[in-house]
Amino acid sequence: MEHIVNTYLRELSVGAIGYIVGYDKVFKGYQGKLLSMGLTPGTQFMIIRQASQNCPIILEIQGNLIGLNQPEADALCVEEVD
Repeated sequence: MEHIVNTYLRELSVGAIGYIVGYDKVFKGYQGKLLSMGLTPGTQFMIIRQASQNCPIILEIQGNLIGLNQPEADALCVEEVD
């Protein structure tokens, strides 16, 4: 049985798998951009690279790599699948 925990993308380690559950109201301005990138609720992702000083978080979604800067990543509400 899968155990699901609410978290932020920045707290996940490389290789972690999760689902997008929505968008943080504080970062509402990013919702349109995230939707256009295919980051919709229910979408499964895997962390390929975590953010460093000048590098984005890289997610793999359905075989595609997507880079998110920190404010974009913080706009996502996610659940990690253990």
